[in-house]
Amino acid sequence: MTMAAGGWTLWFTGLSGAGKSTLAEAVRDEIAARGGRVEILDGDEVRTNLSKGLGFSKEDRDTNIRRIGFVARLLSRNGVVAITAAISPYRDVREEVRRAHEAPFVEVFVECAIDELVRRDRKGLYAKALRGEIAHFTGVSDPYEPPLAPDIHIRSDGETLEESRDKIVTWLEQKGLVCVIKCAGHRESVIASRTASTASTD
Repeated sequence: MTMAAGGWTLWFTGLSGAGKSTLAEAVRDEIAARGGRVEILDGDEVRTNLSKGLGFSKEDRDTNIRRIGFVARLLSRNGVVAITAAISPYRDVREEVRRAHEAPFVEVFVECAIDELVRRDRKGLYAKALRGEIAHFTGVSDPYEPPLAPDIHIRSDGETLEESRDKIVTWLEQKGLVCVIKCAGHRESVIASRTASTASTD
């Protein structure tokens, strides 16, 4: 498989339990299977390894997202596909991260109704937050600012994992971030290089 040098960032945002990490892994596997260099920056893992000690104030949340964005920026500008999966609740910081990127930045909003999030929540955190037992819980006692114009909008409460994954991959193909070529009589996909401004201006 012929690979073209070129990285970009796929930024998943959405409430806890919406399916960001699961979907990020599915897209990661698809890109890796096509020969792409790809890394996932998971919000929980980053908090444990890169942002240990930060709390859940707005300032600390913003610092955490800026750190994720910085690492994604470094990866993407060095030819790696950086996939992030963090709540990233505040619109202004997400836009700040986008503006700082030299490589294409693709925002994916994973939306899910609160009733479905409560149903999925095996730990009962949403129920506790709704009863006022947990402070600073995003989407209940802390704000979540959804993207006004995400590049890709996923409804995880109305789509299967495969449907959501395929929607994302198809969008990436259409934008030239993942291209499909004829090779030895069959179709195979490769990660395409792209100018830094393409995804951010579409």
